[in-house]
Amino acid sequence: MSVSKKDIRAYSLEELQAFFVEQGDRPFRAKQVYQWLWSKGVHDFDGMTNLSKSTRKLLDDHFTINHIAVDQQQRSEDGTIKNAIRLFDGRVVESVLIPVADRTTACVSSQVGCSLDCAFCATARLDRMRNLQPDEIFDQVVAIDQQSKAYFDRPLSNIVFMGMGEPLMNYNNVLKAIEKITDASGLGMSPKRITLSTSGLPKLIRKMADDQVQFHLAVSLHSALQSTRESIMPFAQKFPLTDLLSALQHWYVQTKRQVTFEYVVWKGINDDQQHIKALVDFCLRVPSKVNLIEYNAIGDDAFVQAAPEAIEAYLSALKKARITATIRRSRGKDIDAACGQLANKKSGIPV
Repeated sequence: MSVSKKDIRAYSLEELQAFFVEQGDRPFRAKQVYQWLWSKGVHDFDGMTNLSKSTRKLLDDHFTINHIAVDQQQRSEDGTIKNAIRLFDGRVVESVLIPVADRTTACVSSQVGCSLDCAFCATARLDRMRNLQPDEIFDQVVAIDQQSKAYFDRPLSNIVFMGMGEPLMNYNNVLKAIEKITDASGLGMSPKRITLSTSGLPKLIRKMADDQVQFHLAVSLHSALQSTRESIMPFAQKFPLTDLLSALQHWYVQTKRQVTFEYVVWKGINDDQQHIKALVDFCLRVPSKVNLIEYNAIGDDAFVQAAPEAIEAYLSALKKARITATIRRSRGKDIDAACGQLANKKSGIPV
């Protein structure tokens, strides 16, 4: 790849129109190219078959397409598919296709590695190497949509930003990717089928609300007691729960959409009545629902799945307070594709 060439997908439609005008061509040519790039997902300029050979050569002389490649694919006993995604610079991230009876969900990554330090997450133990570009995020969705059609005979129905990385630490690129995913000139997917999961960065949650995003918000909470949250998510020292709650209340005022709290219960960490009461009190202060998530081991004896009785105690207390709560069973555990397990273990390629 020539270093002088820039990825064409970094250009807006208006910028491509200006390029064609500068080259003595007509601006409508940019719309043709844009359709190939974002709607049809072409990998190279030769694939743009309604363009003349001279136009394709012009594009190839000036631009490149830094398309991803599915470097390795693993299939779980439950049908889950984990992809090792090779990026144009050789780095690798992982994405997951999660099938259930009535839908297929894409779990996509937003960073190579992770910016945060959650002690229970395998991805957090990787260094953050760089943010993914909008097209690299978009390509993960396209690849999983193709897999969904090939293996399950139906198109992708949902997207969750719960893969590698903290999406809000790559705010602009993630939102640009979602714009392409939802735009009619791209994949045309409804934003209501997209959920962004964050570890809880108050300032950026407020920004999302003010930007009037249309997708859903999930927060990895895991404790509504500041001391416990800091012990398992050290970055939370800079982001107190009081600030997070205020940001989430602002989110609801601006968007009128409730928050989903992702919550893992561990033995000896947050499996007692004090933590249960704290979560109920927290949820009562902002319209929300709770997903109680089955813990997926990453080889750290400090984190052990809580007893079923503890999970049921949470469920009972939340339902008594009229807070919607469900127990979410993880899928793809046998191939390290479940929540918190994405770490390129079997790709043989460091991030």
